[in-house]
Parts: sequence; C-alpha cells; structure tokens
Amino acid sequence: MDWDDAYANAAYIEGADAYPDRWAKEAANYRNESAARVDVAYGAGAREVYDLMLPEGTPKGLLVFVHGGYWLRFDKSFWSAFAQGARACGWAVAMPSYDLAPDVRISEITQQIAAAITHAAGEVAGPIVLAGHSAGGHLVARAVCSGVLPEDVAARVVRSVPISPVSDLRPLMQTSMNAELKLDEAECFAESPALLSPRDDVEVTVVVGAAERPVFLDQAEWLSEAWGCDRIVMGGKHHFDVIDALADADSDLCRMLFAG
Repeated sequence: MDWDDAYANAAYIEGADAYPDRWAKEAANYRNESAARVDVAYGAGAREVYDLMLPEGTPKGLLVFVHGGYWLRFDKSFWSAFAQGARACGWAVAMPSYDLAPDVRISEITQQIAAAITHAAGEVAGPIVLAGHSAGGHLVARAVCSGVLPEDVAARVVRSVPISPVSDLRPLMQTSMNAELKLDEAECFAESPALLSPRDDVEVTVVVGAAERPVFLDQAEWLSEAWGCDRIVMGGKHHFDVIDALADADSDLCRMLFAG
C-alpha cells in the first residue's frame, strides 16, 4: 500500500490549492469584525498563543477549536471565521496555535493543547466543548483521555468532537511525513486515542466526510468503535469542507456541539 497516497488529501480535492488562501482571508476579516483578543499567551513559546473571540453578552461556555495540518502546518490565523457558528450560539471561542514537528514531538503538542485549554478555561466560565479537525481531531480526542487535563478543567468538558481525526498514529510511521513526525511504536501507543480510553464523564462524537479518503473513514470508525461513541458521516463532504458547518449556527454540527 502507498501510505503517502493514502493520506494525501489535497491531491483528491478539486481546487485544493485555493483553500488555504481563502481560509486566511476570511479569518483575517472575521477577526477584525469580531474584535478578537489575539495572541493570548498560554506558554512561553512564540506559538503558544491563542485567539479568543467572545459573543455578545455573557458567554454560555467555551469552545476550543484545534486546527489540523498533520502537526506540520498552519496556525490559528487560518481558522477564525469558523468561530461564527459558536459565537452566534452565544459561546466564546479559543483557537490556539502550537509548535509543529519536527521542532516538537506529537506528545509535546498534546501537552501544549492541554495548557491552551486550561488557560482559556480560566478566561471563560461555564462548560467547555472541544472540536478539532484532522490532527486537531487527534488532539481534542487526546485531551479527554485520563490524566491530560487538570481535574478541575477536565470536569468542565462536556463534549469533544473530533472531526476527521487521526485516531491511530501507527500507519503514519509508514509515510514520508514520519521523517519530520519522528513517530516510533512507543509514542504511537501512548498518543493514539483509539488505543486509549476517554474519561467517563465526557460525550464524544466523531465526525467525518463521506467523500474523504478511505483511510480517514477508517480512522473515524476505529475511534468510534474503540470508544463506543457516535460517528456522523457527513454526506458529500471531503477533508477540507467538512468543517464548513462550524460557521453556520443553524447547521446540524453546531446544534450538536452546543446542545444542552
């Protein structure tokens, strides 16, 4: 099996090259419109920062959205427009950046995201919902495994929604990406949500696009089966547009995220 091809998303999405520029432009416009608090530090590093976007009035709670890019690419500045749905539902949104491989290992990124969630939880009261896309889906699944978040913060997390997550890292050892990811068997077992267990007090729903690469459909199914949680397959959606519904407060995805 050609593992590089199996995990190549852009090669199978029409107009894929245009997505990052569109995301970045829409995100910049939305940050200006929403008067976002940018570059809130949650750690000492230059990338250990998040943007915080508040709704009108007192927030009902906090959504933390963690971006993807195979732990190798992107930062928080591309995704701000996807906070629209949450803010329209009355929720605050924190969008963190994190250090990227090969400068850090995935296990270190897990700890950075835990620190970002913890810091943002100190800024916004109420329940916490986590959502993440692709590598970010891996990270928000990891965040609800035992021992990752401080107990007082973990107790506030009511829901985690990994979108198109990488739940089992072991296949990535067979890709050329691993020259930068530096995954070994020990780290794969320690950092793969599908090989771990979630906390009992958090609701998890896995989301994936029906038009995604077969391995991402597999990865979503593996997590759903391992954790005994719901899996939603979004018709017609591929790996890049599966997150579009986050920007629409009336979407099924936002209704599910902010239910209760």
